[in-house]
Amino acid sequence: MGQDAKLEHRLAAIMATDVVGYSQSMQADEAGTLAALSAIRQATESQIKQHRGRIANTAGDGVLAHFGSAVDAVSCAIALQEAIGEEKLQVRIGVHTGDIVRKGRELHGIAINIASRLEGVARPGTIVISAAVRDDVLGKVAATFTDLGQMLLKNIAEPIRAYSLSPTISSEKGPVSRAGRVLPLPDKP
Repeated sequence: MGQDAKLEHRLAAIMATDVVGYSQSMQADEAGTLAALSAIRQATESQIKQHRGRIANTAGDGVLAHFGSAVDAVSCAIALQEAIGEEKLQVRIGVHTGDIVRKGRELHGIAINIASRLEGVARPGTIVISAAVRDDVLGKVAATFTDLGQMLLKNIAEPIRAYSLSPTISSEKGPVSRAGRVLPLPDKP
């Protein structure tokens, strides 16, 4: 069967994070940036663990993690953005689900590349997810989704439909988005 017999394929939800403006911030305030990065890294590791994920790779200011479900990955991304909210640095997050390949301790596959590319199109402090993730989490996480349309991502053959995710928080008056606007309640149950 050759070398493919040693590869372990499985479905996973992939979360890719990146600290925005890390290099520029290091030039301006090395000590403050390293302290902020340390706080972000601790929050990231804590949230990944709390949401049953595992870190697959770290590279400088970025983290790649995998989860058994899209709900866990998106819940982690939302919790992470909320935990980081007051830090000096902001984080962009991309989430995608798909087939990954495990070879030894390393993870590979197009799903990882797509999650990383989605992170790259996210604005600072935001989360961008694929349509596959949106379909899996719709109605299961407190969030609204803005359709970004079909996106051509670097080195990805097919366009990917992407959504920007906006977490919502509950209040006694009903759901409220992070921007503070009250969302309308339906007329019928």
